[in-house]
Amino acid sequence: MASKKAKKVEQEQDSSVISEIPVMENLMLLPQQPPGLRSVALFGDVQEENAGEVIYAMLALREQGRIEEETESKRGKKSVITKYDPFEFYISTHGGSASDMFAIYDVMRQVKKDCDISTIGIGKVMSAGVLLLAAGTKGKRKIGKHCRVMIHSVLGGNEGPLFNLENELDQVRWVQEKYVEALIAESKMTSSTMKKLLEKHVNIYLSAEEAVKYGIADEVI
Repeated sequence: MASKKAKKVEQEQDSSVISEIPVMENLMLLPQQPPGLRSVALFGDVQEENAGEVIYAMLALREQGRIEEETESKRGKKSVITKYDPFEFYISTHGGSASDMFAIYDVMRQVKKDCDISTIGIGKVMSAGVLLLAAGTKGKRKIGKHCRVMIHSVLGGNEGPLFNLENELDQVRWVQEKYVEALIAESKMTSSTMKKLLEKHVNIYLSAEEAVKYGIADEVI
């Protein structure tokens, strides 16, 4: 059996390791930012891990930016108005999981109800990333001059019995329809425009200026 002194040293070592873990996780999810800088970034493929980090950061930034102002009416009645400081969402991605894209998108829709999100596309904004760029607050969506934008049909790959493939195909169609509906709602593109683009059955590449023309972004930076 270990001595009491050895056990104490071992416990201290264990506790020091455990205490570092949450700090590291929090730094990864929401880095310490200089005063006045409120931003979150999505770099790389849209997948479960970084989608969770982006969602956590958005919700945290929204709450950190809460401002309560007390106002007084002409009759002397006081009330409190809650406002939220906006934040920036940097995007550079080749795309990824449609499910995780929709998870981020739905959180953005909720946050935007009272907190503006300025989306900024840099480097490459493709596939799932296009909807996220377009989902920023209207008038506050920016895109880098040299950013490459790409739109294409939803991709799916499955194996197995015919009845299972037919079922999976229905789900791919559903995802495609929802993606098109959401992109139309967030941009200037119409159903006809989207249909023409997707019927080409190739990756559709857009310049930053074309992305603004289609209403995916509002200005080139």
